[in-house]
Amino acid sequence: MIYDMRTYTCLPGTVPLQMNIWEEHGMAVQKKHLGEPVMYGAPEVGELNTYVHVWAYDSHADRETRRAAMQADPDWISFLKKSRESGYITAQRNQVLVAAHFMSR
Repeated sequence: MIYDMRTYTCLPGTVPLQMNIWEEHGMAVQKKHLGEPVMYGAPEVGELNTYVHVWAYDSHADRETRRAAMQADPDWISFLKKSRESGYITAQRNQVLVAAHFMSR
């Protein structure tokens, strides 16, 4: 099992606005291709003006296949355009984590 953790940094005060864009335009298409996220949220303490989402995959190949299908979906392309046009996101960090042998999904 691997986990894809993405951290986005937004302009101050715009995390809720960016999350609304995802909820309205990106959530359905992303869930269609990737399933339910393991986590989607924002920190209360620590690095503020950020949000994180985590997705689980059976393998790197599973991640690659599912993400390629999503990237080709016109609804996802439309969401990315809306997100980009908002200008809220200023940085993105991505980590692929390998679950410890004793972890279950």
